[in-house]
Amino acid sequence: MNTFATANAQGGVTARNANHTTWPLVFAAWLIAAASTLGALFLGEVMGFAPCVLCWYQRVFMFPLALVLAVGLFPFDRTVMRYALPLSITGWLVAVYHLLLVQGVIPETMTPCRQGVPCSQVEVVWLGIVTIPLLSVLAFSAINALLFIIYRKTRL
Repeated sequence: MNTFATANAQGGVTARNANHTTWPLVFAAWLIAAASTLGALFLGEVMGFAPCVLCWYQRVFMFPLALVLAVGLFPFDRTVMRYALPLSITGWLVAVYHLLLVQGVIPETMTPCRQGVPCSQVEVVWLGIVTIPLLSVLAFSAINALLFIIYRKTRL
């Protein structure tokens, strides 16, 4: 009996249907990670903005996400969230810490930035509110949300 073509006895979701409903979610998470990676590279390499230590830490978690999620798409592996979620959650924690530092909630004495660019320095502000740390928090939050939805749909 082909498990991809039949539903379980309780009328649950078939593996094929789970793949059809979760592939677009993994693809969306990959798009966010890829856009974030390209954006970070553009700001650093083209625009010449030097990243602070916390920005580097966020890159350490975002850049592999773009690769891990891409590998999970072709061929599709709905268990990719097992590998992507720890990266995304840890990156989100660093991004939130960075955002709170930039907003002055966390004192600058609690920062790992001892040399180079200060972590509390804001180089770019769009529309008077959107900063690079805020974009990072939003990107990691969206990826986390998509990965949690995938988890709920597949119940691995």
